Amino acid sequence: MKLVYFEQFDDPENAIRREKRLKKWKRAWKIALIEKDNPDWNDLYPGIAGPP
Repeated sequence: MKLVYFEQFDDPENAIRREKRLKKWKRAWKIALIEKDNPDWNDLYPGIAGPP
């Protein structure tokens, strides 16, 4: 499993609102959102997690 997309929020309520909105999107829209910022579908987790 890979992390291919994420958004950061300062407020958990805004994050939950965004998540609910994205869940209603069509699959093609979600793929386009990912490919806009991560066209190669690289795993983004190592870049945000830091060293173990």
